Amino acid sequence: MIDGRVKFRHVQCFLEVARRKSVVRAADALSVTQPAVSKALKELELILDVRLLERSRGGVVLTRYGEVFQHYAASSLAALRQGVDSVTQARMSGETYLNVGALPSVAASIVPEAVRLFQAEKTETTLNLVTGPNSLLLSRLRDRELDLVVGRLADPGEMGGLAFAHLYSERVCMVARTGHPLLDLLPENQMVYLPDYPVLFPTKESIIRPYAERLMIAHSVTRLPNRIETISNAFGRAFTLDSDAVWIISGGVVERDLQAGILQELDVATEPAAGPVGLTTCADATPTPALLLFTNALRSAAEGGARQF
Repeated sequence: MIDGRVKFRHVQCFLEVARRKSVVRAADALSVTQPAVSKALKELELILDVRLLERSRGGVVLTRYGEVFQHYAASSLAALRQGVDSVTQARMSGETYLNVGALPSVAASIVPEAVRLFQAEKTETTLNLVTGPNSLLLSRLRDRELDLVVGRLADPGEMGGLAFAHLYSERVCMVARTGHPLLDLLPENQMVYLPDYPVLFPTKESIIRPYAERLMIAHSVTRLPNRIETISNAFGRAFTLDSDAVWIISGGVVERDLQAGILQELDVATEPAAGPVGLTTCADATPTPALLLFTNALRSAAEGGARQF
């Protein structure tokens, strides 16, 4: 823990004296009185309980404790200045772009709230948001076409040169329109009669396909004669609302429709976590102020909803 008694003026005075090897010259550089600098140094040494400086004929010299403290104090002050500059840059007007890729399920869940929080910061940054399959988004990230991907954790072999930060876990769910005949059945019968209805099933390229297949196996569903394979959220939503179809989909895609009551989830036990969702960036990229603000907004949006779709 940092001692709360150590103030910015203590560090500033110490570093200036160490740099100029003179209390007088340090006071002039800081536009303060010499007694004020001497007082700050004395207070700092009392707080740390060590001697940091010694006076000699050649001026002020650092003790061994002073040399250690100078190293870390200088780094801390530089980081503080960089932080101030970054905030200033983030608030400056100008043509700044932030390119973000998001899975469709994420784009429909936490991204709208994150964008609202981001725009409230008034950074005057143009946000370019694209959606698509996880593999495509990661490919564009590696090509530096995107600054950030909000999606699922890829397989270890695909994560070379990338960094992932977890946000929440997403599950697969089965939904139908309100008033669907299956919803009137007992939970143990819903999967028995599922083959009687059209089922929207994730395609082989979809990251949730294995979870959907395991779900069918777990409930002894061996055939779906009316299966339609799709990853189109727009088609899936429209077809499910206008028919007796059952849609197997990531929870984040249909969260708002479930909350609005126009779609309902079948009472079927699904896997609690279909996979971690988080922030993927290039490991060697230095985050811009706009990127830092947007990732913080995404974290706030995820935490605010206590996400576990």
